[in-house]
Amino acid sequence: MRRSMTRITHEIIEKNSGVNDLVLLGILRRGMSLAVMLQENIARFEEKSVPIGSIDISLYRDDLTELSDLPTEGTSHIPCNLTGKTVVLVDDVIYSGRTVRAAIEAVFHYGRPRSIQLAVLIDRGHRELPIRPDYVGKNIPTSHTEMVSVMTNQYDGKTGVCLYQL
Repeated sequence: MRRSMTRITHEIIEKNSGVNDLVLLGILRRGMSLAVMLQENIARFEEKSVPIGSIDISLYRDDLTELSDLPTEGTSHIPCNLTGKTVVLVDDVIYSGRTVRAAIEAVFHYGRPRSIQLAVLIDRGHRELPIRPDYVGKNIPTSHTEMVSVMTNQYDGKTGVCLYQL
């Protein structure tokens, strides 16, 4: 995981010719832990601090009625005005693309960034929407009967990726 996050960090820096006007937004929950890793790597490699925040997508999901009858206000933390910035959304696993679609919609609620990029640790395929990450730690082809679980120190007390058969 550490090597993948280091590689993603270097790719972000290279693609954006540095980190000026860059903002990291972790998609809650484990995307936030990964965004912190990216921020720490950027500080180590570029000797610059980039703003970091979190985005709660619960109000923007297209399956709200399946999850809850009464959605509540999210707990997003946006560190600065996003207008004109390059926003890097960070998530642990991309599957159907619906979480990312909701995150993009949430970002536009807070401003109009110059661009939105997507960094994911695991791409397991099976997209239902035309969404492709800009930065991928590892492609893990899966079946619909499998589940990918990313563990981070913050939530699980350890780091790792597991593949489970449902």
